[in-house]
Amino acid sequence: MWACHVVPLAALALSASTGLTADTGPDETARLRAMLEAAHPGTRFTEIAPSPVAGLFEVWMEGNVAYVLMHDPRYFVFGHLFDTLTLRDLTAPRLAARQQPAEAAVPAALVFDDLPLADALETVRGTGGRRLAVFSDPACPYCRQLEAELAGIDDVTLHTFLVPFQGEALPVSIWCAADRETAWREFMLRGDESLPHAGTPCDHPVARNLALARGLGIQGTPTLVWSDGSRTEGFIDRAAIEARLRDAGGGRP
Repeated sequence: MWACHVVPLAALALSASTGLTADTGPDETARLRAMLEAAHPGTRFTEIAPSPVAGLFEVWMEGNVAYVLMHDPRYFVFGHLFDTLTLRDLTAPRLAARQQPAEAAVPAALVFDDLPLADALETVRGTGGRRLAVFSDPACPYCRQLEAELAGIDDVTLHTFLVPFQGEALPVSIWCAADRETAWREFMLRGDESLPHAGTPCDHPVARNLALARGLGIQGTPTLVWSDGSRTEGFIDRAAIEARLRDAGGGRP
């Protein structure tokens, strides 16, 4: 299955509180980090800490947080942990403390036309006059949210670099599909798993895209690169995308 498996947070909390009483000291945290890094070598886990729920860990990937069970780290739950006794959102203060401007502390602007655009999916809508590059991982839930926002943008050419931060198999299968742009769109917008290629991988740029992302200092997805060379890290909505496209210019030379 190519789908991202997510189970309800309440179910995880119940499972953890009733079925796991393991120590959550430094050794357990280090062991979980080792398992996650082995399973997702392209993902940078910036912090891992026990949550208030026994056996449930708070896993940070730059500005994104997921909750992961120590005894089954296959599943990532993206959402907020809520204490029903005190009626407190336990995640919101942690997110607020880490929140920084989306474009702070990024490397100097790059030259858009220096990007190896042949290694990206190209989607042209309307006149295609405005240009935007996106570094995206099909296994990333925030990338899927962004794709839904991008679907409403007209008169734009999108260059999507598939990066394997959460594993190579899915990006490769989409690139190697008979119609890779359609396979990408249908998977990201509708979860259609029938179009990605399931056979022997074709010649693909996925490893090059990962090297490119790392060379540009891109540590997470989605990352949007505007035509003026500036970039935005993380999900933004359609209105913000339209505003940035206007600010960046974006016409073809």
